[in-house]
Amino acid sequence: MTGIVILAAGSSSRLGQPKQNLMYEGETLLQRAVNAAMASLCDVVIVVLGANEEAITPTIENKKVTIIKNPDWQEGMASSIRAGINRLKQNEQNFDSVILMLCDQPFVDAGLLDQLIQNKQAKGIVACAYNETIGPPVLFDRKYFDEMLLLKGQEGAKKLILKYPDDVETVPFPLGAVDIDTMEDYERLE
Repeated sequence: MTGIVILAAGSSSRLGQPKQNLMYEGETLLQRAVNAAMASLCDVVIVVLGANEEAITPTIENKKVTIIKNPDWQEGMASSIRAGINRLKQNEQNFDSVILMLCDQPFVDAGLLDQLIQNKQAKGIVACAYNETIGPPVLFDRKYFDEMLLLKGQEGAKKLILKYPDDVETVPFPLGAVDIDTMEDYERLE
């Protein structure tokens, strides 16, 4: 079983407004992420919110997802990863992997998420390849859950990708290079 954790707790400080609520093709960026996750082979969808939670929750509260509030969101991405993994571990079902996903990559779809799951054979990490790097969305085998719980501050799970390069499989995702951090990014998207 695979769970998915959508990291959406940041304050979007470079953008100046919650990026989670930016509209693209009739949906907010977070709604797009949630819909892709729900349409995938993932068994449970967890959304981690933090900053601007009151403005963001109403856009997804009618979805079949688990919404958790990260009170430590200001620490950085690591706190949201820990919150999501802890919630996944509390679930009665035994998850053998998790996909970490951001809400600001508008071209992630269910097909890509399914590819990550289907490519998890010999390797414990399946990451997306774009723009001469590898990054999210990324699938991690449960053997990495405990190390994910040790991440601190601004550290993302890329730390584990770099630590275990021999256990990484990649899936090409050229559009993964498109993410929304600034108003200029959003204007280019539109």
